[in-house]
Amino acid sequence: MTGVTRDDVAAALATVTDGESGKDVMSAGLVQGLVVREGHVGFSLEVDPAKGPEKEPLRKACEDAVKALPGVLSVTAVLTAHRGTTQSPSPAKGHSHAQEQQRAPQGAMQIPGVKSIVAVASGKGGVGKSTVAVNLALALSKLGRRVGLLDADIYGPSIPRMMGLTGKPESKDGKKLLPKEKYGIRTMSIGYLVSEDTPMIWRGPMVQSALTQMLSDVEWGELDVLVVDMPPGTGDAQLTMAQRVPLTGAIVVSTPQEIALIDARKGFAMFEKTHVPVFGIVENMAYFVSPGSGEKSYIFGEGGARRMAEKLGCDFLGEVPLHMTIREKSDNGEPVVATAPDSAEAKPFLDIAARVGEHLDRAMGAAARKAPAISIED
Repeated sequence: MTGVTRDDVAAALATVTDGESGKDVMSAGLVQGLVVREGHVGFSLEVDPAKGPEKEPLRKACEDAVKALPGVLSVTAVLTAHRGTTQSPSPAKGHSHAQEQQRAPQGAMQIPGVKSIVAVASGKGGVGKSTVAVNLALALSKLGRRVGLLDADIYGPSIPRMMGLTGKPESKDGKKLLPKEKYGIRTMSIGYLVSEDTPMIWRGPMVQSALTQMLSDVEWGELDVLVVDMPPGTGDAQLTMAQRVPLTGAIVVSTPQEIALIDARKGFAMFEKTHVPVFGIVENMAYFVSPGSGEKSYIFGEGGARRMAEKLGCDFLGEVPLHMTIREKSDNGEPVVATAPDSAEAKPFLDIAARVGEHLDRAMGAAARKAPAISIED
């Protein structure tokens, strides 16, 4: 059976009329960035931003028209400003776009069955955030929790490789995707939907919509904690997660170098501004272990993340060494906590998971205490 094609999608969209122009959305030139890949469809509708709210029914009609096509597994349809629109004024001096967005957060989504969500973030790339996220998720599972793992890095997904997973997610009803599972962890990543060599050339709104769908349109089941491997930095995707997702807490990963610590402080500040509790800081590549002697060498500096945690008033969750075994196992899809849980290399992750677990228990306990009491009358 032949899968859905770009022409099929275009024909379906041509049945949707834009009330303003009187033309169908294809003829009106509203559809941009159409991507069709193995049953997964993405596109944007370019509209006047001032008319965004009133165009939502049009977006929904386009989404429904495409969803009705046989063979369509998911649809990512977003509204974005059309090219002819005058740019909005720059924010006042001293206020970033991030701060402007922070003032008008959208309503937080709810994810049925997921008790808590922890974001693993970094202020910059290259600090081993994904390695920490994967092994943390596995360590939390080893400690008896039901765990999911979301790869929120749309432009550079790494969870499929690190977990040794390939292939497309399945769907029972054509609406919700089933997470791919390995080592007892349920996972989802955009990397399952596109090939590893395919660049994701998407605009900000499409990225945000994809993140939202990977959370709400996935059958996560009952989870004690969903670990989210965040994209590096503090841009739109990170703000979407911090503002729209009910994060229980966040973990910031850094290396000991001062330049990495500067960026880590930015990540900490982003969570602080969006009122997400920071559980603490993890120092990755804290020291190098000599394969022969086992001697520690602090090649990137010593104790920088610990000192930063003290200065910021948050917990120092632990340090992870720069070790060949950790790197090799991650590259081979055999994370050290899953395949060598009793090794010296796995111990730092298990220790960090124990501390994160304490934060989760406190946070969930506090949430339970805040819940309104239910009176039962005879």
